[in-house]
Order: sequence, then C-alpha cells, then structure tokens
Amino acid sequence: MRDYGDILKGHARNQKPSFPSVPAAPGEVVEVLADGFVGAVVGFEKTYDGDFIRLEDRRGVTRLFKLRPGAFLVDGNRVTLTRFVPKQQPQRSNSGSTRVANVEAKVAAPSRIWVEGVHDAAIVEKIWGHDLRVEGVVVEYLEGLDNLEQRLAEFQPGPGRRIGVLADHLISGSKETRLTQSVGPHVLVTGHPYIDIWAAVKPERLGLRHWPEVPYGQDWKTGVCQQLGWSDPREGWSRVYGAVKTFRDIDSTLIGAVERLVDFVTNPELSKEDLL
Repeated sequence: MRDYGDILKGHARNQKPSFPSVPAAPGEVVEVLADGFVGAVVGFEKTYDGDFIRLEDRRGVTRLFKLRPGAFLVDGNRVTLTRFVPKQQPQRSNSGSTRVANVEAKVAAPSRIWVEGVHDAAIVEKIWGHDLRVEGVVVEYLEGLDNLEQRLAEFQPGPGRRIGVLADHLISGSKETRLTQSVGPHVLVTGHPYIDIWAAVKPERLGLRHWPEVPYGQDWKTGVCQQLGWSDPREGWSRVYGAVKTFRDIDSTLIGAVERLVDFVTNPELSKEDLL
C-alpha cells in the first residue's frame, strides 16, 4: 500500500531548502555567500530589522550582515549562522571554589579553625567565608599564640572535634613554631613564613614593589606604616583589607595553609600526616 503521509507537504521542488545551523563563535572565519566577503566573527547587533553579525576581514575592514538562512559558508559548507551563546561557567567564590547558590550557613560544626588575630580572621573570612559557611566551620581568633595551650585545654580536641590553627611566621626556630610543636593528633597547625598576615598580601596589590624591611625590635605594622607614609596601622589595615578580593591577591603559602586546615576540620578520615 502506497504511503501518502507526506502528500500535504507538496512537491519537493516547491519546499524551501534547509541548512545546518552553526553558532557563530567569536573568531570563527566565515564567507558571505552573496558577495564573497570573508571575515572573522567579531560581534553581533540586534536591530529593528533582526539580528546582524559583524565580520572583520584580514585588512581590518568590518561589515554587518543579516543572519539569513543559508547565507554563509563555513569550511565550504552552506550554513545558517545563529547567535553564539557561551556556556555559563559555574560561579566561583573568592577562594576559587564553585559557589553554592542560595546557601544558608549550617549549624556550627564541632570543629573549629583558630587564627592569631582579628586581621587574620577578616582575611580568612573574606576569601574562604563562603566555603566555611557551606561546611558550618567557625573561625575564631586567639589574640596571640601564647593563649593556644590554655584554649586547647578548655576545648579538649578529639575525634570529630578537631582544631585547625593558622599561625604567622611559622618557620624553623621561630617562637610560633616552638609554641605549636606539641598539640596532639586532633590539632593541625599550618601557617605562612611572614611575620604578619599583612605581608602575605601581594605587595603589588597595594602598588608596592615589596614590603618594607622593619628593624628587629620595632612593631612591624607601625614600622611599615612609617616607611610607607601611612598615618597609622588603622589606615594601613584599611588599605591592606581593601586590596584583598580573592585568593589571587595573597601568597600561595597562605592559600595552602588555609586549604589544609579546611580539609582537616571537614574530613575526619584525613589524618595530620595526610596534610603535612
């Protein structure tokens, strides 16, 4: 039995030809069928008369062409160009992690991250705040590592109740290293080599070639402000904090130190040895 299912479509010679649709990605080289103009895609314009594509040839001449069906050649094949819509990339948090949309802070987890001072806490919060809220991790400051032993005795770290400690000036022979040598298996101490977290901010972010050298015995923040012409540490902190937007603005030693602490307090299966 003959199939008459397509009889209403009419004769094939009366049907409009169809052409494959190709998104016109920026930089794609195409040829205009009507006049042979060859150029790279450099933009689009929407007008009262429809969508147009802007092409630029090898001499730098640009022209607009309407996006008509089958009006272009790509690699010798006749196609219908369509507007290119780039794939939306996942939004990133300041730490570079994938941002979780509409997240609400979890109930605080038993584990904690401790930092030395309020400036340390502010920078950690600015960069890793989103990640820590997702995990329910609270950042607290010690007001100096001299208080670490007493705070640990009060907190009583244990399995599922870990402490991560971020320390300044964590180098061989320093006071900070001595104070954090014997902390037990449920406490991880990481840090950066700088005497203060200010110096872990890349100096070029503040228009500096390098951080000033401050004579031994002088308060570091005060000395820095004096050498840079800043009125006092309050102005200095305002400048430093304002220069930090994402993880790209700080030294890699600080990035690695905080990332290891986050892993330690959120992944009970990881041991200290896995992260050192």
